[in-house]
Amino acid sequence: MINSSPSKQPRFSGWLTLAGAMLAYGGICGDVTYAYGVFLPSMNETFGWHRLVLSGPYTLFLIIGGLLGPLVGWTIARFGARKNIILGNIFAALGLLGMSQVGEIWHVYLFFGVMGGLALALAEFLAVTTVINHWFIRRRSLALGFLFASGGVGGFFLPPLIISLISDLGWRWAWVCLAGIHLLLTVILAGCLIRNTPESEGQVPDGEALESPFENFHSSTKNSVYSTPIDWSASNAMRTPALWILLILFSVLLFVTNMLTTHQVAYLRDLQYSPMVSATALGLMLGMSILGRLLSGVLGMRFDGRYLAAVFFGCMGLGIVSLMNAQGIFFVYLYSILTGIGFGGMIVLLPNVMGAYFGRTHFSRIVGWTTPVVTLASAISPTLAGYYYDVTGGYFMPFTIAAALLFGCVILAFLARPPVLPVAIK
Repeated sequence: MINSSPSKQPRFSGWLTLAGAMLAYGGICGDVTYAYGVFLPSMNETFGWHRLVLSGPYTLFLIIGGLLGPLVGWTIARFGARKNIILGNIFAALGLLGMSQVGEIWHVYLFFGVMGGLALALAEFLAVTTVINHWFIRRRSLALGFLFASGGVGGFFLPPLIISLISDLGWRWAWVCLAGIHLLLTVILAGCLIRNTPESEGQVPDGEALESPFENFHSSTKNSVYSTPIDWSASNAMRTPALWILLILFSVLLFVTNMLTTHQVAYLRDLQYSPMVSATALGLMLGMSILGRLLSGVLGMRFDGRYLAAVFFGCMGLGIVSLMNAQGIFFVYLYSILTGIGFGGMIVLLPNVMGAYFGRTHFSRIVGWTTPVVTLASAISPTLAGYYYDVTGGYFMPFTIAAALLFGCVILAFLARPPVLPVAIK
């Protein structure tokens, strides 16, 4: 039995676990997810492959990362997230190393699409958010803010670093360097810090005894931030309109982000911006997402997530409009700032609302079963943008679609009300 007396409780390990999760998430974002688009122009120049062809491996990467969600959700519930994170990032490091040796397009599909996709499924969003959802309840929003800020840090520093490595060493050695960085940060250091649950360490969430669920519910209601009084099962959660609205919002968020991370550098290069400016714009967008993530983490403890979502999606929509008119450097940086803040805010807000609406016990299963839906809806955007580029010679149509979807989500966000509790507990 866990002793709830503060003087006799073990030292709270949640913050060290958060630090490990930040290393794992920041590493896979910076070294894998956000890196591919930076390498795309150099690999295009070397092999002469069309951008539609080079977009294919990234689409496969996203599809594998999402379609394995139900299986990964089960393995997390069965074996714990820590093992998934370590194994997945080993796959990532091997895939990055393999990318340094590619000579045919199927090599890219294997090393980035397949091996990177396995890493994405096992070690990224589902695994790290499950860890945080177990360790934090009252401070969940803040902890998720710090967690996802690490992805912004990786995205801010890695694109300019990759450009420097490509300039100094060539793109093949740049992949080798990324593999070494990834192994150190996400496998060795993160693996030493992460613990699966507070209960496995003889501790409780947030490092303090909790009120009963119903007391927590009433307390949250007074603060205008909803928190479920029960842990929903996956089957019950999937019957609620709230879950499907959240999935639509998440799908649009990733649809737009996947398109930008794959094609934004190439788009700005087409507008005659230098390689460093093009990569720095991506880095600034992801760097500004740090501000959005931290803002979302703090504001999410005080304000209804639906209203915050409307603001963040509005920022992203305005950012895309600015990118479409990026004939001057001012509009490039305005895009980076607005889109970064909006994306950063939403990437924290959505899992926080999922945890607040449906609880922590079955979180990995709920998210695992719904991940394929989000993936299939969002993974087509890199290929769609590549197709329109090859056909029309530009990105006007895919960017217009992205902006329209984002502004539509501003309206939809208001409908994402907390789910109605099952009749059995009313």
